[in-house]
Amino acid sequence: MEMMKVLQLCNKSPFPPREGGPIAMHAVTQMLLEKDCKVKILAVNTEKYFVNEKDVPEDYRKRTSIEWVFVDTRLKMWNALKCLLTNTSYHIQRFISEDFERKLKNILTEEEYDIIQMESLFLTPYISLIRKYSKAKIILRAHNVEHKVWERTALHSKNIFKKIYLKILSEQLKIYELEVSNCVDGIETLSNVDRAYFLTHGVNVPITNIPFGVDANRIQFNSIPFNAQNIFFIGSMNWMPNKEGLEWFLTKIWTHIHDAYPQLTFRVAGRHMPAKLKERAYPNVEIIGEVSDAEQFMKDNGILIVPLLSGSGVRIKIIEAMMLGKAVITTSIGLEGIDAIDHHSVMIANTHEEFLTCLEEYFTNPEKFTYIGKNAAEFIRLHHNNQLIADKLLSFYKRLQE
Repeated sequence: MEMMKVLQLCNKSPFPPREGGPIAMHAVTQMLLEKDCKVKILAVNTEKYFVNEKDVPEDYRKRTSIEWVFVDTRLKMWNALKCLLTNTSYHIQRFISEDFERKLKNILTEEEYDIIQMESLFLTPYISLIRKYSKAKIILRAHNVEHKVWERTALHSKNIFKKIYLKILSEQLKIYELEVSNCVDGIETLSNVDRAYFLTHGVNVPITNIPFGVDANRIQFNSIPFNAQNIFFIGSMNWMPNKEGLEWFLTKIWTHIHDAYPQLTFRVAGRHMPAKLKERAYPNVEIIGEVSDAEQFMKDNGILIVPLLSGSGVRIKIIEAMMLGKAVITTSIGLEGIDAIDHHSVMIANTHEEFLTCLEEYFTNPEKFTYIGKNAAEFIRLHHNNQLIADKLLSFYKRLQE
């Protein structure tokens, strides 16, 4: 069988995999390499998520031929106002770059590819360029339904002017997202929830669900440390839903939990931790910031809390925690796209009363959380196993080429 050639276009560098998006991109890269595909990566480098080539191992650079193009995606008020007045999506416009276009054109004219996979909606402005210089099938990997993130963020915004502006942005993004989704040859979603959304909103190209997968050898059960008196959060704080959800939990939920369980500590870790969180004196809350080993941090602590009110797609940190056999308490939105069963392999809580009920179960019946952790690891083995997912991904590629 002839080696399949895949060009992976990324809105962030997939290596090092330090947060959700890059982790999900890196997982696909590894799957393709293990299936003996030839992979080439072209990634956007930004000030917000900058990767120095020298920090990437030589072996990885050699196997992926990875290249980066710096794109200035910083907020510029004049450009934002121009997009507002012309009714175009500023979210998308920020990723349009002559330098990236030039590099992509050079890559396409130097080698032919079977598949070009766009990791996120933000690479779709380059579809016409790809069509001009390549016969490859173009796949959009929808890590989430982007406009739903901003719809939900607008819904929870308290500032009336910010709410109105975010609503306009989400509407502009929605129009673009649904239109451009019909311009690719196929779509991969990370959840059946997102797949169903596209199917019911006028997207007619082939769509398949390719969930985020993990190496089966890494799936393991890690019990909650004996007499653990802490719960924890870990997530990148430059993603608005994480920031919004954590602030909601600290201001609306934590007071009730602390009153009921004054011995309990809440440990908060993540990249880009806002300084104001460190300055506030929440009782028994440890603001740690970025940790050197996220996996070890999860193993060393008690129950993962994922208090999301908005967002779309799949929360990678939940899957990673479940892979480690950790008990997770999250909101209904946090669990969206993960088909785990409440009180079997995960716990769902949307109000302070529900969070208190979950924690009461932990303190009165810790064996229940051991049971949930074991079920969580088994759930990942059955539904998010890279060995099974890789075959499905390649099958989709081949179907599009027929």
